[in-house]
Amino acid sequence: MRPAEEFRYLVLAAQREGNRLLGQALKPLGVTPSQAEVIRVLDERRRLTLNGLGELLVCESGNSPSRLVDRLVAAGLVHRNVSAHDRRHVELSLTEEGARLARRVTEVEEQLYLWIDDLAGGGDFAQVNAFLRSFVRDLPAGRALALRSEDLTP
Repeated sequence: MRPAEEFRYLVLAAQREGNRLLGQALKPLGVTPSQAEVIRVLDERRRLTLNGLGELLVCESGNSPSRLVDRLVAAGLVHRNVSAHDRRHVELSLTEEGARLARRVTEVEEQLYLWIDDLAGGGDFAQVNAFLRSFVRDLPAGRALALRSEDLTP
């Protein structure tokens, strides 16, 4: 197997296994990894339009995660706030229950990150992250991640 092919499959395997582990850890909370990402992004940003949320998600392609949001609204975790002045302008925010769940999701994610840190044996992620960042830079998921990173940088 050539190195580029192995890299491709290693990234795929790591993504699948990481998502599987995260999914198992989130199962008691009743949310999927994709739903957890929406909850965490809304927790960080407080209010977003549907398109604004879509631009920041790595789990979804495109910029309108309406079905994903519909499930969270139905579960009582997300509010849809329609502007009194323009009914086309809808902002999303977490309900109180959604905010409580966001804290629990953060705890689950932190445990996963600690496990990854431990597995890396204190290694530096800078070189690997720089390569992966350049790999996805011009792709939708890479742009979403870049937006999330730059918007939160002081």
